[in-house]
Amino acid sequence: MKDDYRSGCPINLSLEVFGDKWSLLIIRDMIFGAKRHFRELLRSQEGISSNILADRLKMLVEQGMLTKADDPTHKQKAIYSLTEMTIALVPIMAHLGAWGRRYLPVSEELSIRAELMEAGGPDLWNRFMDELRYEHLGLPLDGPPRVRATLQAAFEEVVARKTGETAVA
Repeated sequence: MKDDYRSGCPINLSLEVFGDKWSLLIIRDMIFGAKRHFRELLRSQEGISSNILADRLKMLVEQGMLTKADDPTHKQKAIYSLTEMTIALVPIMAHLGAWGRRYLPVSEELSIRAELMEAGGPDLWNRFMDELRYEHLGLPLDGPPRVRATLQAAFEEVVARKTGETAVA
């Protein structure tokens, strides 16, 4: 299997697995948006096409980043789940978000989650990873899941405030 890669560099090998834009955005949407079905992932605000999405999902499953199973609620649907190796990306996603907030022209509503992830640091990241393990791997969780709900509530609060500002203007 090692011969399938261009080098043994850990950064290069990591980029070969999840280094294209769409793979990272799919992972982002699954981690932060709780999206687990093809149609949910297709509605990414960045506008991924169905053939690119299908290709990236297949690649992420082959690489062991995701698993795919039949959805018990619908015969023709599949449900995608994060694996431990993908859940372990939460701190990296938090750092990417913090870097983007610091150096790029982000919007308030789309950066609030990154702000909270940065402020919460490793304790929040670990709690969030435990929630993801519960949701995707079926592992036990101490207490109810709260991190994603907190991140979503903050996002909705900013959107509501900005919508109110727009309506007044």
